[in-house]
Amino acid sequence: KSPPNIYFKPKKSGGLAFTATVALSHLNEKLVYGILHEYKVHNADVVIREDVTVDEFIDVVEGNRQYIRCLHVINKADSVSIEEVDRLARLTPYTVIVSCNLDLGLHNLIDRIWNALELCRVYTKRRGEPPDFGDPLVLRKGCKVEDACRAIHRSLADPSQFRYALIWGASTKHNPQRVGLSHELEDEDVMQVFKK
Repeated sequence: KSPPNIYFKPKKSGGLAFTATVALSHLNEKLVYGILHEYKVHNADVVIREDVTVDEFIDVVEGNRQYIRCLHVINKADSVSIEEVDRLARLTPYTVIVSCNLDLGLHNLIDRIWNALELCRVYTKRRGEPPDFGDPLVLRKGCKVEDACRAIHRSLADPSQFRYALIWGASTKHNPQRVGLSHELEDEDVMQVFKK
């Protein structure tokens, strides 16, 4: 579940300013004022941009709710009917059906975990040798050449030591492309670093 689209900002003075950009079925202005008075908030700006429940609004006011992404993995798909498997698979978009006994859906599970964690594999290459596809650097999506160099050794990311890097893969316009420390890497790029 994602956080509710509510802007809530307490102020020092000025009273309560309530704005709703959509029609609300669970809340109204009087109820919002009552909830805020319960929490001793008498001056605040509140902008509600989606239809939310009272509990979701209270979570925003308290500010202590954590929203964590999850992936529901349902095993033993071989022991129920096809109709039941289909119903379970359609529960949420974050559901994966597997059967360890029949080895069904395990590759899909690995791909879904990889995508949910938003990771990026960067392979390294030495001069005159083929890339090492067996042991990639695993980094967050949106990582830069500097992050990959720091993952190898912190001295590689030092601008006084780093000369340039050659990159092969989806993040380049042509293969290989000569880049600096600020180049953003994509999944399964190959990187070769040149030092001064």
